[in-house]
Amino acid sequence: MKTAFAIKLMAAALSAGFATGAAAQSGPIRIGVVTPLSGTYSALGQQVKWGIELATREINAGGGIMGRKVELLFEDEEANPSVAAPKAEKLFQVSKVDFLTGTVNSASTLAVGQLAERNGRLIATTVSFSDTITGEKCSPNVFRVNAKAGQQSAALAEWLSKAKPNAKVFYLGPDYEMGRSTVAAFKSAAEKKGAKTVGEVFAPLDNKDYSPFFGQVRAARPDVMYTSVAGNDTVRLFNQMAQYGLLKNLTVVGASGTLTSQNLAAVGKAGEGFVTGVGYSVEIDLPENQKFVKAFQEFAKAAPDLYGADSYGVMFFYKAAVEKAKSTDTDKVRAAMRGLEWMTPQGKKTMRAGDHQAIQDMYATQMTNGKFKVMSKVPGAAAIGPDTCSRF
Repeated sequence: MKTAFAIKLMAAALSAGFATGAAAQSGPIRIGVVTPLSGTYSALGQQVKWGIELATREINAGGGIMGRKVELLFEDEEANPSVAAPKAEKLFQVSKVDFLTGTVNSASTLAVGQLAERNGRLIATTVSFSDTITGEKCSPNVFRVNAKAGQQSAALAEWLSKAKPNAKVFYLGPDYEMGRSTVAAFKSAAEKKGAKTVGEVFAPLDNKDYSPFFGQVRAARPDVMYTSVAGNDTVRLFNQMAQYGLLKNLTVVGASGTLTSQNLAAVGKAGEGFVTGVGYSVEIDLPENQKFVKAFQEFAKAAPDLYGADSYGVMFFYKAAVEKAKSTDTDKVRAAMRGLEWMTPQGKKTMRAGDHQAIQDMYATQMTNGKFKVMSKVPGAAAIGPDTCSRF
């Protein structure tokens, strides 16, 4: 027979359990942000941080998500998958985050995506370009709200085919997942439009001296050079090309992360004329974008770029999915995310249900007098390409 003391103890434990469950349902929604806050890609990570923080401030001011405030927990991934993975595991296992975002390095996104599957959580990248993330290495627990390499390439190749028909193109990319994927994507798109490939090299990430590659560039006699270096690597590459006289009679095009508001001042005149394919521009003439640009500049004391815009947008993507699911449960939110439409600074986006890739309009923009100017547009349906995900 149970003693009165034992009965009281059991009742107290049950009461505590119910209180804990109630607190979990009414407490803050915890979102982990694993992004480079130091190193070569820290400028990209800063835009990610600003975009997420601004959106979170607006969401919390509006009552949160289903009445619950959003709490952000940041970790520095250093654009290194071997650093990103344990940081993400800590957020999943110790901090018990409901959702994770922020990864920049494509290899980091792939590594953290595997952890998300094992932990039964969801992640979304706002930066990583590699087509494999929503292609051959797709994951049921990974979503991408930004444009992949193939979407960027569709816009850029369309512009190139009209501006420089049958161009001879030399490729220089960083030697890791993103670099090789972006080069492959643009090469395929450009060749379909009549461009000719005349050379290809890959440099180490955080490379200090690009001059050993310049002999190959000169020997190939290209009309155009495509590059997907980013961050501080862009500063070194462009300034060294200017120093060695390589920019004369050469059009430089590249990935959307190559030249951004974060490294533009350091690149200076060497970046003049650079053309890229992007999913965002401060010039997009929509009320949502005008409101966003103003708020971002007031918040960060800097102009937004595509990383800031897409990172801002991912918070509203998650909010819309949770509110549609009426839950933060992984299975319910995942189902809500598939096919979801939501508003962003770029306008309405749609998350393709099959491969978890966002569909959005794409633009070719050119650096002119220190600012990116929109040159042409490719509708989202034309830029997205086929769904090649077969894992789920």
